[in-house]
Amino acid sequence: MTAWRLKSLLVAVFSLFSALLWASENPAGENHAEPKKKFNASEVIFGHVLNGHEFHFMDIDDHPVTIPLPIILYSPERGWTAFMSSRFEHGHKSHQGYMMLTEHSIHELGLDPKAFSVEDIVAVNEAGQYDASVKVYDLSMTRNVVQMLIALILFVWIMLKVAARYKKGEGVTSAPSGMQGLLEPVITFVRDEVAKPNLGHKSDKYLPYLLTVFFFILINNIFGLIPGSANVTGNIAFTAVLGLISFVVILFSSNGHYWGHIFNPPGVPLGVKFILVPVEFLSVFIKPFALIIRLFANMVAGHIIIICLISLIFIFGELSVYAGWGASPLAVGFTVFIYFIEVLVAFLQAFIFTMLTAVFIGQAFEGEHHDEAHAVHH
Repeated sequence: MTAWRLKSLLVAVFSLFSALLWASENPAGENHAEPKKKFNASEVIFGHVLNGHEFHFMDIDDHPVTIPLPIILYSPERGWTAFMSSRFEHGHKSHQGYMMLTEHSIHELGLDPKAFSVEDIVAVNEAGQYDASVKVYDLSMTRNVVQMLIALILFVWIMLKVAARYKKGEGVTSAPSGMQGLLEPVITFVRDEVAKPNLGHKSDKYLPYLLTVFFFILINNIFGLIPGSANVTGNIAFTAVLGLISFVVILFSSNGHYWGHIFNPPGVPLGVKFILVPVEFLSVFIKPFALIIRLFANMVAGHIIIICLISLIFIFGELSVYAGWGASPLAVGFTVFIYFIEVLVAFLQAFIFTMLTAVFIGQAFEGEHHDEAHAVHH
């Protein structure tokens, strides 16, 4: 009996919502003279994935709810200029002789879409036309930069707080608690399962770098899962910097034995060396490139899938109100499922980047391992 009443209540609620939605889209006496703006899925997807000058959360009656960020510009002709991004009114207005481009303004100003992109800031004259004679250097605090700084400050604060507790003896003479209890197993895991198996006696030397990389990627991955936030680790510039730093660490960790195996592989016929040496030399650069692309592609893919699933509701809703309501449970269900998968991916990608970095560093001084093993054997 209770189940039947609950089912009847749900039917009544959904019927009421359907009636209200139908009435709102078909009010009495309306001639539908003004067409409603269609949902642009690609604009939503790229607006979230790409960088920007504001944090965008939602739209209420076509009015964006955002947090504007500071615009900092330098021009040799005009000097320094600073103001908030809200002055541009989301690209609809210019301010102090500058304009933030949108898809509409790129075509309106007659600019080349291959040379200019959305969110670029260009100089305009008094008539509102593009002024090519003014060079603009955009040094603005974009949302990726702001969010990365917030994540960095939070990361440093957590680590200093935990370190202060250890200095007081908490977690040394007694069991760790609070943030210590959360971080200590992770740190121990990275030390025992990542650093020591791949770096041997040099694990303590590289452990601070590996832990920094792991937690910095992890905290930025988790921040990116917050609705309205920026996908920092899904930015190729962010992953490229991390990959280049790892590349420098790998090069400075290498030795003569490592380069000898690359340019003169032992036990290989001379004819094969002409093929193998270029491949081995390219592998030196392919390793950091693999780190860069792996992290970037995985973090972008998950966010795009989530936004595509949510977009299905609005796409079907434009076809029919009932189609939109019918697609909602399926889209929301898959979105929640993928979201939990993304939480796992956030930890997994931080681990994989750290693990591969440790493997590549270990390969750079692998000759020392062989020398040690040979000495112990004799």
